[in-house]
Amino acid sequence: MSSPLVAPGDCWFLTGPTASGKTAVGLALAQRLGAEIISLDSMALYRGMDIGTAKPTIEERRAVRHHLIDVIEPDQEYSLAQYVAAARDAVRQIADRGRVPLFVGGTPLYLKSLLRGIFSGPPADWDLRRRLQAIAQSEGAESVYARLTQVDARSARRLHPRDTRRVIRALEVWEKTGQSITDLQRQFDRARPADQCRVFTLRWPKKELLGRIDARVDAMFAAGLLDEVRALLARTRPPSHTAAQAVGYREAIEHFKGVRNLPDTIALVKLRTRQFAKRQLTWFRSLSECRWVDIEQPFDAPGLARRIAGTEA
Repeated sequence: MSSPLVAPGDCWFLTGPTASGKTAVGLALAQRLGAEIISLDSMALYRGMDIGTAKPTIEERRAVRHHLIDVIEPDQEYSLAQYVAAARDAVRQIADRGRVPLFVGGTPLYLKSLLRGIFSGPPADWDLRRRLQAIAQSEGAESVYARLTQVDARSARRLHPRDTRRVIRALEVWEKTGQSITDLQRQFDRARPADQCRVFTLRWPKKELLGRIDARVDAMFAAGLLDEVRALLARTRPPSHTAAQAVGYREAIEHFKGVRNLPDTIALVKLRTRQFAKRQLTWFRSLSECRWVDIEQPFDAPGLARRIAGTEA
């Protein structure tokens, strides 16, 4: 288990669901605070995955210094522990320059881990994982989930039966420690009240957020998302499982394989992006540290930045 990233209040965090305007508000807030931005986005780590991740542009990164963007190649994996360690280093470097660390992005697990630390648990047992994965493939994901319900019903209730990766990890922890991963994680899950933190979460009315998501997806395809995915697939080493499962990339890859036509692909990306945004909001609601920043039209990024900075005046 690692400790939280920093003492409460040392860093600023700007988060929210996809397409909520985090990049624009984050840039305005960074300029107001004298901050450097640390990406809080698990997909922005990958080089060559720019359009589908809505990565800040080169011009935006020139305006404000950014960290933890374009860190690894698409065929590589990057663990949560690696991210937290790299974020700690970035915070120290920024503070040493007399600047303010500002995290901007929408990966809820990264946010929670920075605020509360991470439960590392026993090291991976790859032989056990391969055996369980083989069972899931031959007998179905439900068979592995059924094993978990027998030994750790509480963890099973928290997981979807088809979330095989997390189900296998829960079984692995049980096999190695004889304890529930739920119990072990709760020992370290120490929440703090929002007024002790600087965690600001952008929130749109539902209808307007859905409209922004649809517009974002259309813009990505118009900007060349298919060409970007085609280039990824042409590399010597294919994208890792994690990179290939990112919303937008997964569906584009399936399109190239002939699974569905382009209009249906775009429609599916919109649907899955909406579902992703809903999951993000559920995560944020579960974190007591989050302060909600409600947004209305017209969208005014500098005005929102002034409002957020003003809460700490």
